[in-house]
Amino acid sequence: MANKPNFSSTYPLLVSFLLSLFLLYSNSKFVVCSTDIKCTDTDRRALVVLREGLTDPSGRLSSWIGEDCCTWEGIKCHNQTGRVTKLDLRNPYHLIGAVDPPAYKRSCLGGKINPSLIRLEYLTSLDLSLNDFEGLEIPGFFGELKNLRYLNLSYASFAGEIPASLGNLSNLQYLDLYADSYSNTGPRELRSQSLEWLTPFSSLKYINLGFVKLDSIGDHWLQTFNMLPSLVHLRLHWCELKGLPLTLPSINFTSLSVLDLSENSFNSLIPPWLFNLTGLTELYLTWDFFSGSIPAEFANLKNLQVLDLSDNLNLEGQIPGLLGNLSKLQFLDLSANNFHGDIYGLFSGFSSNRNSKLESLDLSSNSLTGELPESLGLLKHLRHLDLSSNSFWGSIPSSIGSLSALRVLDLSYNTMNGTIPESLGQLSGLVDMNLMANSWKGILKETHFMNLRKLQHVRLTTEPTRSLAFSASHGWFPPFKLKSIQLENCMIGPSFPVWLQVQNELTSVVLKNVSISDTIPGKWFSQLSAQLTYLVLSQDQIRGELPRHLNYPYLNLIDLSYNNFEGPFPSWSTNATDVILDENSFSGPIPENIGALMPRLQKLYVSRNHLSGRIPSSMCHIEGLNIISLSNNKLSGELPNCWHRLMLWGIDISNNSLTGNIPNSFGFLPSLSVLLLSNNNLDGEIPSSLRNCTGLTSVDLGGNKISGSLPLWVQYMSSLFMLRLGSNLLSGSIPDQVCRLQNLHILDLSQNKISGPIPKCIGNLSALVHGEGSEVFQRLIREVTRGRDPEYSNVVANVNSIELSGNNLTGEIPYEMTNLLALRILDLSHNHLSGAIPKSLTSVASLTRLNLSYNNLSGSIPFSPRFNDSSIYEGNPLLCGAPLPTKCPLPRPRK
Repeated sequence: MANKPNFSSTYPLLVSFLLSLFLLYSNSKFVVCSTDIKCTDTDRRALVVLREGLTDPSGRLSSWIGEDCCTWEGIKCHNQTGRVTKLDLRNPYHLIGAVDPPAYKRSCLGGKINPSLIRLEYLTSLDLSLNDFEGLEIPGFFGELKNLRYLNLSYASFAGEIPASLGNLSNLQYLDLYADSYSNTGPRELRSQSLEWLTPFSSLKYINLGFVKLDSIGDHWLQTFNMLPSLVHLRLHWCELKGLPLTLPSINFTSLSVLDLSENSFNSLIPPWLFNLTGLTELYLTWDFFSGSIPAEFANLKNLQVLDLSDNLNLEGQIPGLLGNLSKLQFLDLSANNFHGDIYGLFSGFSSNRNSKLESLDLSSNSLTGELPESLGLLKHLRHLDLSSNSFWGSIPSSIGSLSALRVLDLSYNTMNGTIPESLGQLSGLVDMNLMANSWKGILKETHFMNLRKLQHVRLTTEPTRSLAFSASHGWFPPFKLKSIQLENCMIGPSFPVWLQVQNELTSVVLKNVSISDTIPGKWFSQLSAQLTYLVLSQDQIRGELPRHLNYPYLNLIDLSYNNFEGPFPSWSTNATDVILDENSFSGPIPENIGALMPRLQKLYVSRNHLSGRIPSSMCHIEGLNIISLSNNKLSGELPNCWHRLMLWGIDISNNSLTGNIPNSFGFLPSLSVLLLSNNNLDGEIPSSLRNCTGLTSVDLGGNKISGSLPLWVQYMSSLFMLRLGSNLLSGSIPDQVCRLQNLHILDLSQNKISGPIPKCIGNLSALVHGEGSEVFQRLIREVTRGRDPEYSNVVANVNSIELSGNNLTGEIPYEMTNLLALRILDLSHNHLSGAIPKSLTSVASLTRLNLSYNNLSGSIPFSPRFNDSSIYEGNPLLCGAPLPTKCPLPRPRK
């Protein structure tokens, strides 16, 4: 019989043995925990080789030295094996706000990615996002990193075809290939002609292929993503997807929580299969050109927190109340569509949903009408409300005071024609209030602003014919410190109010027609923020002198036009691009160093002031200068002759006392389009260098002492819309080359010494035949003159005109002139024209003004009820017939 084991005798030995093992194991664990585990030599060498292939302008990888790569920036190792598990090289550059391209570029890694990376065989996370690899293809060997669960290559300027080998990453849970970039090194295109590489990703939870071009895949793309059962986040923003199936045989990706299909231009109805994704919390369908009304099945998506249907343009109908019943909805954007009717239905949904969590509502840029409902005040969590660019009317409901969480309120560009309630003053969290472009009326009191402690931005404008006034005590100090203010057609004057004087953090000031007829304290200008970008004080009666010297380095625009400012031209040191000082009483010379004071100047408007002296030559050195408008001043002397290779395209120095020749250097302005020098004392000939300015559209040199003949090279001015050379000393004949100006709508050669016949080819001026295409040229003139100069404000009145009066023209009126079917004004008076009036001339339907007086015309006047005024024909003794008293002789009877 075999002996049984003696457990009683062996038990102590077993316990002793197990205790020894435990102590041994515990000691070894203690050593691991107390001693730093260093990275393996294999991983360290792989990282060193990787670094050598990368560019690193800012030295982000400067810590990659020494033996222990686990301490290097961006590296994480396993705490027991020392193997690298995480490589985080995401660019840490702060991208919120304006991006400084050179600074961003310096912060980027770039260059080549060495295959040594695959030696990091335990790598689970790789992040190269927000760098600039300048069009490098995604390396195919990434597919060999079999343990990867996280891969982020977004915003990194990768390009080319996505390698199919990524499909080998069967453990991948997070994939971000978002292909937009902050880099300015050129366009990059990341694309995929097939999505088969996605099929092995059974564990994938997050995928972002935004900006990846998928246009060659056809409409199979949806079924591919539908076969990913673990998918929670799917982002396909701007992928140029072709076609969106309206049906799916089965829905497999029911785990979807976030779906972004925005900016793909599907041009279809919203597909019904969407409403089976009942787990959706965020749905982005913006810029997809969906059409039709909002389907009732949206009610199935009870978990929705974010719904963005903006910018589809063709979604229509009334906004249904079912959206208001989505109790978890926090963000609703239906802007830029074609929804119409009132919003009572939507707000009835909110009314029945007393626990609404809505924080942001954007219904802007639709065709919505009606008054705003009182139930607006039920949205207690609302922080952002944008109803701009609709046709809402009436007053703001007093219930708005209940929106205690509101930060942004935008009702701009509606037809609101009522009042603003005092309850607005209860919005203690309001930061941005935009009520511009409406027809408000009433009185705004201190109570309207009583608790607006956080208010930073105010825009409020009404129609000039409406009465909207501020009523605050003179010494009122408001509770807010504004960053920007825009008031137009609101009465806050006549004095410059104290509540405005104490706003010393303003970066943008726009006050137009606000009934101020006071002086502005000089210290107010100096107290304004050094960050000031816009300063507009126009269309009032503000008087007094401006501070002589101020430094606004960030100022972009100064507009002090249409006031009573006086004193010298402000010598402000600024980087402003637009300086507008029209219609004031500034006097004295333009500062000689204006080029140094305003080095970034693009548009200078100082018309209708009392400026005197010469135009400083330093203007020639302002490289970005586009427009000079100095008309109606007292400027004298010769124009500087230093205009070379500037971007200057508009010049208006008319109605001054300039002398000398037109500068030859004007011909070296390649962009010159509008040249207005009328009513000065300029002499000499038209410089031949102007033939280089082939983009000229409007030339007015009238009212000077310019001599010589009309240049033949004018034929090369194919874009010429207006040529006004009247009241000069020009001689010679009208060359046939003028007839080649196919865009000419205005020709004025009156009051010169031009002789010879009117060329018969004048009937070939096609713009005067068809009368089309003048709008763009008129806009250019209006931009140069700001549409206020009486001489040019109504250019339309002179469009399609020929004025040749007061010359020595001879010969007959060309019959070909009757081809000019769009001609509106024809003045041939005070010449020596002879022969008969072409019978069909007075029947040109568009002709509204005709003057043929004081010539040598003969024969009978063609009958025309429209031109039955004798002054049109007087001074032609050989003309006869109505409306002249001279009767035509009866025709001799035939023998």
